[in-house]
Amino acid sequence: MERRAPLPDSAQGYLTALPALILLDRLPVATLAVRYDGTIVYANPAFEQMLGYESGILTDQPIDAVLDDRPPRAAGGGLICGHSGRLISLRHSDATIVRTVASESVMMRKDDPLALVVFHDITEQLWTVGEH
Repeated sequence: MERRAPLPDSAQGYLTALPALILLDRLPVATLAVRYDGTIVYANPAFEQMLGYESGILTDQPIDAVLDDRPPRAAGGGLICGHSGRLISLRHSDATIVRTVASESVMMRKDDPLALVVFHDITEQLWTVGEH
């Protein structure tokens, strides 16, 4: 029998008690966590779907497994940090290129051990612009 904690009395209490991984799994936007040594720590289902990977396959893989190109003078988790708004090309599991724009990392403190970044797929938009 599974025991669950009683539900909080307020919406704020519910959000406070919600585990981070459950929240990240439920986000409809592609989200990736990368250690500063370049190892993928977490890819949510939206990220895995965007790149055509099965659940959990990307965990513990190097970021190079999905990056098609490297921003200049970057290493490890820095490959996706500090490039907010720039076009980043990712490799789909079928070897096609997915053009994305990344957010700034939501992990902002200097002692945070990883970068947590949201990616927006703009491949279709770029094709549409190219047609006109």
